[in-house]
Amino acid sequence: MIESFYRFILSYRGGDLKDPKSRFAEGAFMDHSFPKGSTSFEELSSYIETLADEHMTTQVFDELWELYQMKYR
Repeated sequence: MIESFYRFILSYRGGDLKDPKSRFAEGAFMDHSFPKGSTSFEELSSYIETLADEHMTTQVFDELWELYQMKYR
């Protein structure tokens, strides 16, 4: 079973906050409206582009999404 993107990025929590992936994961954790059960690129991308905070940039999302996809190919 494929885990949600949110569950995947939680592995980046607790890292050095100079790391954009760790900042992204912390931002998603603190964001109570983040689509935590989603595995959909379209849903997540739309959320990041419209509702996410400044630590959840589309550039970092794209990097994390690629790693997420590699894990489940």
